[in-house]
Amino acid sequence: MLQTQAAAAVAEHTVVGAASNDGLPPPRRWWAIAAISFGTAVMVLDTNIANVALPTIARDLGVSNSTVTNVVAIYQLVLVMVLLPFASLGDRIGHRRLYQRGQVLFMLASAACLFAGNLPVLLALRSLQALGAGMVLSVSAAMVRQIYPAAKLGAGMGVNSVVVASSAALAPTLGGYIVGHLPWQWVFVAAAPLALMSLLLGRSLPDPIRRDIPAQWTSGLWSAATMLLLIGGVQLASHGAPLPGGLGVIAGVASLVLLIRRERTRAEPVLPVDLLRQPVLGLSALAATACFIASGALMLSLPFRLEEVFGYAPQKVGLLLLPFPLTMLVVSPLAGWLSDRVAPSKLGVTGMAIAIAGLLLLATMPVSAGETGIAWRLALSALGFGLFFAPNSRLLIGRAPKHRSAAAGGLLSTSRLLGQTLAAVTIGILLAGNLGTGPAPLLVACALALVAAGCSFARFRSVRAATAAGG
Repeated sequence: MLQTQAAAAVAEHTVVGAASNDGLPPPRRWWAIAAISFGTAVMVLDTNIANVALPTIARDLGVSNSTVTNVVAIYQLVLVMVLLPFASLGDRIGHRRLYQRGQVLFMLASAACLFAGNLPVLLALRSLQALGAGMVLSVSAAMVRQIYPAAKLGAGMGVNSVVVASSAALAPTLGGYIVGHLPWQWVFVAAAPLALMSLLLGRSLPDPIRRDIPAQWTSGLWSAATMLLLIGGVQLASHGAPLPGGLGVIAGVASLVLLIRRERTRAEPVLPVDLLRQPVLGLSALAATACFIASGALMLSLPFRLEEVFGYAPQKVGLLLLPFPLTMLVVSPLAGWLSDRVAPSKLGVTGMAIAIAGLLLLATMPVSAGETGIAWRLALSALGFGLFFAPNSRLLIGRAPKHRSAAAGGLLSTSRLLGQTLAAVTIGILLAGNLGTGPAPLLVACALALVAAGCSFARFRSVRAATAAGG
């Protein structure tokens, strides 16, 4: 039995089709890492930086607070619609080509935001920014796999997690500074210099390789429309339009069922049902979604509790939340490095157990806990989430066939966006029911972390069973 478990641990982080000497050679690898890091930082900053400017935008444009949230909602909606179709397109024209064209589109749309004087124009430009971001994010994980040797892929995903965490932590502070000193339009331009840096270093990225596969316009448009119905319906329902939102979700589910039936017969489907059928990859995607909802619910609900129950000022709350991203900065690269040596599922189950402990301690935290009590509980939760994210991403990207790396990356990014969107909806529902400032959001996060742990455990058992069956 012990031999079977050891074999499963080895099999779990064996990269399919990867040779021991793959990846880019130094020093090109280091320049490519810098290029992909700048590109990732651009998209994370742009996703998070607008939140702090929304009240100012609403006042300046003369719209309500509920209406101005569409500046964020339209970006997330377009992004989740295009990730999977663009991943398929990247396989046809070459990942680097699509990646860099997306950066150019993003920079042009960002520059145009300087001249946005009304909400419709701003929403149109945010949609263009999201198109550019989708082109970048749809193939970025596949390029990370090409940049790093297979034996160091976990470390690469750890570095990527550090960039994501640090950019997300910087976004509110940078956005607040810009709004306080410059016209709000500059918030949407702040990330563009990083895109330019990534473009300047772009020759170091893996060479683009065209693949002779047919265009899949019908599947791509169908996939985008399905996401529009599903996510758009959820967003409508959460913004006070339950009937049209519910109808949208029902139509989206029906469209998804029909799309799955169509894609099951295709060799390289836009909707990656071929990957989801594999237990390791399907469970990894489900675990990622659950974990992103859990972490999002924590970070969205805690400010309300700290302000309205604990009595902290808004500017103080921002500082109180810092232990979470700062801990992630330390833990993420360590977890990525460990996932090259320890079965990612073992790290995932351990991480979720720690995260659940931290979430329960936050849920039962007394008002007298003080700043230190809040900080160590948040750091403990972040330790757990940090031990999960990079290893799970490594497994999802590394276990996919090499020619489906972009599809796996699109699936990972879609899981992240779905998680963030559903976390916002969940907290909105709890707040509307007067449950958002109590322990309820954190208990929901615990339940989702338990789902992620269960997926990780089931994934490890499926690998062990396959290893035992293979002798």
